[in-house]
Amino acid sequence: MKRWMATLRARLLLSHLAIVVISIAVLIVAGRQLGSAFVDDHLRSMGQMMSGMGAGNAGRLEEGIDAAFNRALLWAALLGAVAALAAAGYGAARLLRPLDEVRRVARRLASGSYGERVAAPREEELAALAGDVNALAEALEETEQRRLRLISEVAHELRTPVATLKGYLEGLLDGVFQPDPETLAASIHEARRLERLAEDLSSLSRAEEGRVELRLGPADLAELATEVAGRLRPQFEDQQVELTAEPGPTLPVTVDRDRITQVLTNLIGNALSYTPTGGRVTVNATRSGDTAQVTVTDTGRGLTAEQTHLVFDRFYRADRSTRGTGIGLTIARSLARLHGGDVTASSPGPDQGSTFLLTVPLTSRS
Repeated sequence: MKRWMATLRARLLLSHLAIVVISIAVLIVAGRQLGSAFVDDHLRSMGQMMSGMGAGNAGRLEEGIDAAFNRALLWAALLGAVAALAAAGYGAARLLRPLDEVRRVARRLASGSYGERVAAPREEELAALAGDVNALAEALEETEQRRLRLISEVAHELRTPVATLKGYLEGLLDGVFQPDPETLAASIHEARRLERLAEDLSSLSRAEEGRVELRLGPADLAELATEVAGRLRPQFEDQQVELTAEPGPTLPVTVDRDRITQVLTNLIGNALSYTPTGGRVTVNATRSGDTAQVTVTDTGRGLTAEQTHLVFDRFYRADRSTRGTGIGLTIARSLARLHGGDVTASSPGPDQGSTFLLTVPLTSRS
């Protein structure tokens, strides 16, 4: 009984019943007062008729009228209570039906059926609740799809080095390969690919969950960009890609130098991966309001409008022939956001190059 009393349905019914009881009480009290006064006034106006009937008959007539009026009030109260309870039950059921549907969908979502949706009721407040539940369902469905895609992509990335290692080991076991330095070096290379993938996945997980420990300190973002470009310059020269790091104004920021260096390394290294021989990559540091910016512009394969968003997805690579795991940009953006900044991409179109923009809040002068 106590459990039923705690339900919203019971509370709605009891609230309607309380209104009915109060209304009936007011009806009875007012009816008794007004009804008696009305009968007395009416009998006095009939004084001549009543005088001929005698005092006893007049009293019995007044008592009869009073009793009939009380019976009428009683039946009216009973019928009113029944009608009110029926209306309250119908109203409560109609109001709670959408809530029951929300509960049903919520239970289905909890069980993993992320395709469930709630039909929007006519009531504005309940429609807003249904919209919020549907938005949650869409987010859960998208998260599940990303999880499944991540599992598939991780399996794909693992398949090649594992298959290569298996081939080398079976070849050594069967005597097809000799344990010479070349075979062992190739095996170690594949093992390092697996190690690098595991490290990248660990870094990505920590960055996206915000579990990266930032050792913040003062730094000059323009100087960091120049240092990273200088360290990567031999790779550009080896691939015959021109690298230009334009000197910029001093950009004081409060960052973890190692993490921001990792972001810049990913951005500049990504530009090198997608720029063909004879191309050019430009690194430019500027100030925009209260924000320090580093732009990395290349003359490579470019991006479509859709790819400017997809490049930050885990394991996405615009060109599958390039090396890497495809999560460097994902890690870069996550680290930038941990610093209160961001990494965005833009491109005029395919084969027209692309630009990646790193933004970090400037350190306040105060």
